[in-house]
Amino acid sequence: MTPLRQRMIEDMQLAGYSARTQEAYVAAVRQLFEHLQCTPAQLTEEQLRQYFLYLSNDRKVSRPTATIALCGIKFFFERTLKRDWTAFELIRPRREKKLPVVLSREEVHRILNEVHTPVYRTCLKTIYSCGLRLLEGARLQVPDIDSGRMLLPDRTLELLRDFWKTHRSKPWVFPATIRGVKPGADIHPLTDSSLQKAFKRALERTGISKPAHIHSLRHSYATHLLEMGVNLRVIQENLGHGSARTTQIYTHLTKEARDAVIHPLNELMKDL
Repeated sequence: MTPLRQRMIEDMQLAGYSARTQEAYVAAVRQLFEHLQCTPAQLTEEQLRQYFLYLSNDRKVSRPTATIALCGIKFFFERTLKRDWTAFELIRPRREKKLPVVLSREEVHRILNEVHTPVYRTCLKTIYSCGLRLLEGARLQVPDIDSGRMLLPDRTLELLRDFWKTHRSKPWVFPATIRGVKPGADIHPLTDSSLQKAFKRALERTGISKPAHIHSLRHSYATHLLEMGVNLRVIQENLGHGSARTTQIYTHLTKEARDAVIHPLNELMKDL
């Protein structure tokens, strides 16, 4: 770990950020420099501006992804590097008025059952059962799995242990490849693009018409827990949301909320 990354993590710990938020912010900063192929000292304000245009216009990332990128990179430059750039005042992820896509429990099971490659199947099941973001799942490391405190569902922990036995390629739980790696060679984690493609192929095989993507698993996780009576504050902590307002959107997506709308609609239409 580089000294700057360690410093950023320590700054976030002092600011009281959750472990998941720390991971997401560090990943956002890493992606910035991987894309631009430069060091923090070399990066210019104009390059930073062009990077966010790239996220918006070329990759067309969702608002949550853009927000995480902005918050993580802004924290790194303003809090860790003490660099006050006006570009951050101009960058605002576009607003999305539509509600997130939520899959039913049966739809989640159907999709995951169509993922046949073990590394993708186990990773996606972990993302759903723990409410993880894509990169949190793809870049899960062995020390992240706190089995002693049972922070994972029993079944998920069992799946992870079984899959780990197939490769034992530290530090990544889900390495990009587990075959043909030369001794001493670097092991890389799954890429977000390969995992997205695996999910999309499985979704197409099910015939489900919802415009779902991997982040839909996280939305579904939260909604399903609400439907099962889990306290909203607990779900907020599990998701790593800084504000309860962010988590409250899921109260509009539960079956109970949908039924509350359907009944009055049926009353309106019964005599027509």
